[in-house]
Amino acid sequence: MKKPDTRTAMQNLIDEVRRTIPFDTPEAVMCADDTSCQGCSLKLLEYLSMELDNWQQKLDDGEVPNFADLAKLGKSSKAVYKTLEKNNLI
Repeated sequence: MKKPDTRTAMQNLIDEVRRTIPFDTPEAVMCADDTSCQGCSLKLLEYLSMELDNWQQKLDDGEVPNFADLAKLGKSSKAVYKTLEKNNLI
């Protein structure tokens, strides 16, 4: 089985993150219990959404990401996921 090129891998990563991370969670739910918050979920979701939009635009413009780009987006996505998990949003 052939491995995908980095453009395809980045698109797959973007799609997977968008399916997995609850970007549509209302602010009232995210910030309902700010006493036990382990990082600002709202700001993290905004950051990750901007990163995904940025990479989607780059892909649409024909840019080819490298492995470091994939690793960076993957690492950021995992960190946001873990924080959301700690904040009981996943």
